[in-house]
Amino acid sequence: MKHFFYILILISFFGCNSINRPKKPKDLISTDKMSAIMYDLYILNAAKGVNKKVLELNGIMPLEYVYKKHGIDSLQFAESNTYYAYDTKVYSELVEKVKAALEKDKVLYEKLTKEEQQAKDSIRKVSKKVNKIVKDTIRTIEIDSID
Repeated sequence: MKHFFYILILISFFGCNSINRPKKPKDLISTDKMSAIMYDLYILNAAKGVNKKVLELNGIMPLEYVYKKHGIDSLQFAESNTYYAYDTKVYSELVEKVKAALEKDKVLYEKLTKEEQQAKDSIRKVSKKVNKIVKDTIRTIEIDSID
């Protein structure tokens, strides 16, 4: 029984080891372009998760949009993605590039949101002061006209 267990482990080890690397496609997408495509896919996937109806109402098909934007087709993307995904080091570098770009955009978005909120708060404060001045002026006019 003990020998059977060892043989089973060896068979599974050598059986799993026979996975061949995919052939390099003729029209392999460069790593920079691939990271840009993946970035767009992440953004559109997030948008689809938040406002799927808005995308549908505007007739936006996320994958087709990305393919058209980058001048590729689905087969070229699938083959290139499979090729890069086999080499985990290269694929993790692609994902890290995308992650860095998303983090950069997140910081920019948070900065813009903060500035927008500050502008809204300033407008609200000025509006309150103007309303108070107008009310005080009306009250003063009413008191003067009563005398």
